[in-house]
Amino acid sequence: MGTYATIIYEKKDKVAWITLNRPKVLNAINLVLTHELLEALEDSRCDERIHTIVITGAGERAFSAGADINEFRELSVASRIGDKGRIRPHYLIREIAKPVIAMVNGLALGGGFELVLACDIAIASSGAQFGLPEVRVGVIPGAGGTQVLTRLIGDKKAKELILTGQPISAEEALKLGVVNQVVAPDKLKETVEAFIDLLKNNGPLALGLAKIAINKAQETTLSTGLSYESDLFTICIATEDAKEAATAFLEKRPQA
Repeated sequence: MGTYATIIYEKKDKVAWITLNRPKVLNAINLVLTHELLEALEDSRCDERIHTIVITGAGERAFSAGADINEFRELSVASRIGDKGRIRPHYLIREIAKPVIAMVNGLALGGGFELVLACDIAIASSGAQFGLPEVRVGVIPGAGGTQVLTRLIGDKKAKELILTGQPISAEEALKLGVVNQVVAPDKLKETVEAFIDLLKNNGPLALGLAKIAINKAQETTLSTGLSYESDLFTICIATEDAKEAATAFLEKRPQA
């Protein structure tokens, strides 16, 4: 692991912890942070020792307030077109065949909210807020907000949130299915760690393929998705992981 200017990247007990580390600007996402987050995610993806990835924000006020407006004002059409072919953290998270958890400790706005939407599981502090305020600066969400949020909560509610730019509370996000759990701020990390413990004894290959299959369900027809699921199931049963998991289950012991 290298030295980073805008994130903190740590590995412990098969978990990669990535902390967006620009608390003075509410962990706003600039180009440096984007590149460093991509690097950390790619490293976590390739490290066979890593079972789960957690993304959070430094400080108590924000997970991430979204794009750094100072850089945003300098964007041009030409630079945006040139950037389109590059993979973004939001997209890479969906492709990583490992569980990625958002530990949301405060504001999650714009690109920060889109990071949460990209993650597989989201556990939030009761003080967290979520929103896509891009229309207030004359643009639309550009990292999955219009597509992922609509699939998650339906077009009517997605239009309300995107067209008004108004934030919602953690409790409303829970009701809409945007987050999985809402807990007191002082219980946030231990709740995430308890959730990670639920995953640790599950086969990493099965977890990864299950994630990919579920993501596929949002992109294709039912018949195509069922065929894809069957193919992935066949891959699973041919592995040593599956044989060991079945043996451990029958012997009532943890997996080796």
